[in-house]
Amino acid sequence: MPEYIDITDRKNLNLLLSTLQPGTPALWGKMNAQNMIEHLVEAVEYTNGKRVAVLRFPKNKANKQREDLVNSDFVIPPGAQGYLPDATKTKRFKDLETAIHELNNELDAFEYFFKTEGITSTHFEFGPMNHKEWIIWHGKHFTHHFKQFGLLGGSWDAEVRS
Repeated sequence: MPEYIDITDRKNLNLLLSTLQPGTPALWGKMNAQNMIEHLVEAVEYTNGKRVAVLRFPKNKANKQREDLVNSDFVIPPGAQGYLPDATKTKRFKDLETAIHELNNELDAFEYFFKTEGITSTHFEFGPMNHKEWIIWHGKHFTHHFKQFGLLGGSWDAEVRS
């Protein structure tokens, strides 16, 4: 399985985030650095009980998509369009530093939410997912956006730039 960010490894996560600056340019897409972090905050809020997603597909299709995209080697490609509203439209936090702090708060709430045994949180396209599945999906999602802003290097970034 391809490597992706472990959102439970907060030391590494915050080390990567510490390299992000307000003027860090995106390698693709319209978001700026703060938009991207605010987008991740919103995504995590759907998995920690603060927001509720409604499944957009029949359960059998959602189960297949979860297997194909979460429980597989799937990598989110550059420019992929997600299920959340356009993140370039609003700013929730006064600056990037505040947004990163809030992302950490939401990740804390995510861990607390999943302390309840057997609890799930619904993804718009994949249906109910457990803690492990959300760690995988958030990892893929964070990796996608961290690559978008050059926070993760390697051959993948070289392919995006060419």
